[in-house]
Amino acid sequence: MKKDENQVDLNIDHILADPALRHRLFPVTRERIFLAHAGVAPLPGPTVDVLKHEADRASFAQESPDFMAEVEAIRRVGARLINAHSDEIALLGPTSLGLNLVANGLEWKQDDEVVFYPDDYPANVYPWQALTAKGVRAIPLQPERVGEITPDLVLKALTTRTRLVALASCHFLSGFRLDYEGIAEELSRRGVLFCLDAIQSLGATTIDVRNIDFLAADSHKWMLGPLGGGIFYVKRKNFDLLRPTLFGAWNVRSPGYVAQPDIVFEASARRYEPGSLNWLALHGMKASLEMILGLGVKQIEARLLDLRTFAEEKLLAGGFRVMGHANRRSQKSGIITIAIDNQEKAVAQARKLRDNRVDISMRQTRAGLSCLRLSPHFYNTEAEIEEVVRILLS
Repeated sequence: MKKDENQVDLNIDHILADPALRHRLFPVTRERIFLAHAGVAPLPGPTVDVLKHEADRASFAQESPDFMAEVEAIRRVGARLINAHSDEIALLGPTSLGLNLVANGLEWKQDDEVVFYPDDYPANVYPWQALTAKGVRAIPLQPERVGEITPDLVLKALTTRTRLVALASCHFLSGFRLDYEGIAEELSRRGVLFCLDAIQSLGATTIDVRNIDFLAADSHKWMLGPLGGGIFYVKRKNFDLLRPTLFGAWNVRSPGYVAQPDIVFEASARRYEPGSLNWLALHGMKASLEMILGLGVKQIEARLLDLRTFAEEKLLAGGFRVMGHANRRSQKSGIITIAIDNQEKAVAQARKLRDNRVDISMRQTRAGLSCLRLSPHFYNTEAEIEEVVRILLS
């Protein structure tokens, strides 16, 4: 990570101990308590600086002579985040684009099965449900509690017809963290493909794609990047298996920009990028990821889990009902969800927080249970959590 103006190597403790530095790196902290990173996160100051620089540069030329080298540098940063090869990274957002490329790019047979969770975020539901029009059977998982997908539940749903399992690395509402490694290892052993919607994990917890076939994530949540910048990972051995369904001059080889009689795709994951990249957003994503990688994803994960423990204790002491508070630490994430039976009360609490310059997300379960979702990042403080609990109790 780049050094600050005093040339001191940054770490999380340093940022938290220096209010001026925290405000400079995360300008939102000057004005608000932002606890909605599971939604759309505010951009860090250094990322905004990069965006301004690139926008100024674009006023003269949007493509520099080093354009291709810059693209590959962004791929390398994305690859580092998930322990992939850079040629396995397509620079695509939003998350739903990558998921749809998987759903539409595989050659499905009648009565093939895809295992999914119908109470996941809709972007990771509709692509799999839509496959029923092709004769695919969409097999829904039904956990006892919202979002709590376990390896046993997944394995019990598998049959000899299971072609793909498509799950989220972390549930967007309950914050339950998937044991993706245990599931991926078993699916790999059985020859079943695994697609991971990782938007609620990348930047907040470690993800290793060793046994994952496909992964998609936009950068605007825990990666602290701009909307529309993202990564779509396809394991190299699956390039021929996953047929590109979008065609353009960027992913189909066109020497001298002359269309050819035969369609021949680029050899790398670029084959899934049909045209112009979201260049400014990708520059911003790169800047945010370099900061996250510099601080250390494992360190960020530990900080978030400590913050969650702190928040849970304060909320439970205040009489609030916190989803998944009794789960193991390994099953938890930075998402802290308060369940409220009375919708009017939930709306009033959300309004009270907003009026006190606190950003959270309001969600609900399929059964209609209202929820206040708090999702701090590593730079949030215990004092901010205490202030939020105070406001809720007032």
